Amino acid sequence: MKKKLLKMLLGTALVMGLAACGGGDDEGGKDTASAGDAEKIYSQKCSSCHGGDLTGGMGPDLSAIGASKSKDEIAGIIKNGQGGMPPNLISGDDLDAVADWLAAKK
Repeated sequence: MKKKLLKMLLGTALVMGLAACGGGDDEGGKDTASAGDAEKIYSQKCSSCHGGDLTGGMGPDLSAIGASKSKDEIAGIIKNGQGGMPPNLISGDDLDAVADWLAAKK
């Protein structure tokens, strides 16, 4: 059972990693770059537990997290951890970018 779960998680991480490498229209705006950076950081640090589409997995669904939590609350959870989530997975400017990006998910 553990081998199947591990294969599934690694497969999901690989698919999400490859999806993050896909092209897109970058208009060169600061907001677009920040959103892209936040998505990339999320994909690398968070998607293995929260899913590449934000719908959850081992971690809770984040697809509408901004409807119930503010950017500061989200940043606090990322910084301090909560439940099974360890603290300090993301820090500094990356934490702010991901918290802002998630707060916009309503």
